[in-house]
Amino acid sequence: MTLLQAKDITVRTGAERLLDPVSLTLPAGRAVTVLGESGSGKSLLAQAILGTLPRGLVADGELRVGETKLDPARPQGSRALWGRQIAVLPQEPWLALDPLMTGHYQLAEVFDLVAADPRPGRRAKADLAELGLEGAGGKYPWQLSGGMAQRLAFAAARAGGARITVADEPTKGLDSDRRDDVLALLRRGLEGGGLLTITHDLTLAAGLGGEILVMQGGTVVERGPAERVLTAPEHPYTRALIAADPAHWPRPDPMPETAPLLRAEGFTVARDGRSLFAPLDFTLSPGQILAVAGPSGCGKSSLGNALLGLLPHQGRLWRDPALPKLAFQKLWQDPPAAFPARITLAEGLDDLLARHRIDRVRVAPLLDRLKLSPDLLARRPGAVSGGELQRIALLRALLLDPAVLFADEPTSRLDPVTQALTIRLMVEIGRESGMAMVIVSHDHALLEAISDRVIRLTPI
Repeated sequence: MTLLQAKDITVRTGAERLLDPVSLTLPAGRAVTVLGESGSGKSLLAQAILGTLPRGLVADGELRVGETKLDPARPQGSRALWGRQIAVLPQEPWLALDPLMTGHYQLAEVFDLVAADPRPGRRAKADLAELGLEGAGGKYPWQLSGGMAQRLAFAAARAGGARITVADEPTKGLDSDRRDDVLALLRRGLEGGGLLTITHDLTLAAGLGGEILVMQGGTVVERGPAERVLTAPEHPYTRALIAADPAHWPRPDPMPETAPLLRAEGFTVARDGRSLFAPLDFTLSPGQILAVAGPSGCGKSSLGNALLGLLPHQGRLWRDPALPKLAFQKLWQDPPAAFPARITLAEGLDDLLARHRIDRVRVAPLLDRLKLSPDLLARRPGAVSGGELQRIALLRALLLDPAVLFADEPTSRLDPVTQALTIRLMVEIGRESGMAMVIVSHDHALLEAISDRVIRLTPI
C-alpha cells in the first residue's frame, strides 16, 4: 500500500528554481531518507510536501497522500492533514513547542484534541516515561536540554496517530543512547506506517534502511537501497559525505600550556540546591580546545554558561581580568533562537557593527572564509538553512574578537561535509588568533579528533 506519492516536486522563488524535480514513493512499512549538505534542498523538499515553505517560495508538481490528491502550489490542502495523517517531527523543537505549557499538558493536549483519546493524561505520562522524560512532565520547554526538547517534540508529533511521519533531523543533539532510543521508536512506527526522514545522521540512515536519496545543489545525485548507497556509493559527493566522518580526521598538534585565560578549581554548577556534576579542575590557555561530553541533562550547557558568567557557580573560577566582557562569546545550540525572526540577517549584522563600532570591511573576508554567499544576508533567519545560519552565527561572534568561545553543540544541525568544513575552520581560526574554545557535543569521535582535553561530566 502506498501512503505517499510525490511526482516532480519543484520549488522556486520568482524565476529561480531552488529544487529540481524530485519524485518519491513511500509504501507502508518502509522508510525514505534524504541525505545532503546544508542548502542542498532536503528541507525544501519536505516543506513542499508539508505545505510549510517560507513566504516567497512556491512549490509545483503532483502529490498524493493515501487517496487524497493535493496540489503543492496550494499548501492549505496538506496542512489539513497535519497530526491525523501526517505527523511532523520538527528540526527546531524549542520553536515548535508551546513555551507556556509544561511537557505533560502539551502532550496530553494532542491526545485530547487530535487523537480524541479518552484518557489523555495517562497516555501522556506513559509516553514521557517511554522516552526517559519522567522529569520533563512538569517543566516548560525552555527548562529542557536540547535533547529532552527534541524527545518531547517527537512524542507530541506522534500522539495524533498519523501513519506518515516526516522527521526533520530527529536525532539532532542527542547522545548515542538516546539516538538509539529514537531509532527504535521510528522503526516501530514503520509497522503499518511510513517514514520520510531528513537527516545528517548516517548511522540513523543505515538503521532505518529502505531507500536513500542523496541531494546536492537542489538535485538528487544518487538514490537506491540504503545498504548499497552507504557501503558502495557511486557519486563522488556521496563518497565525500561518508568520508567526512570525524573518526577519519587527522589529529591536530596539541597546543602548549601558556598563561591561562581562565582557571577553574572545584568548579560545578548547582540547580535547586543540587550540584549537576562532580567538581572539576582545569585551565584554558590561548588556542586550546576543551571538550565537554556527557549524557543529555548532565549540565554541559550549564558548565559553559557559568564559565561565561551567565550562570552562578560553585568553587573557584578565575578569568583574566585584562579581558573585556565581550571577549567571552557563545555559539548557541539552536541559532534560530539567537536571531531576531522578523528582520533580515543584514539588518541584524548592521546593528552589531554599529553598536560595537566594527569596521564593515571585516565582514566580506569572513563571509568568504566561512564559504557563505553575501546574498544570504538579504534573507530572514527562517529562509536560511541550519548549517548556513550556524556559520553566520560564527561570523557574528568572530567580529567581536573573542578570546574564549563557548560552542554549545555547534555541529548538531550540520551534515558531515559541512560539519567538517565548519569545525576545521573554527580550529584553524582558533589556532591562528589564539582564541580558546569550550566545545560541547554528543559526538565523541568529533571531540576526540579536535580537542586538547576531553572532560566527561559525571552526573550526581
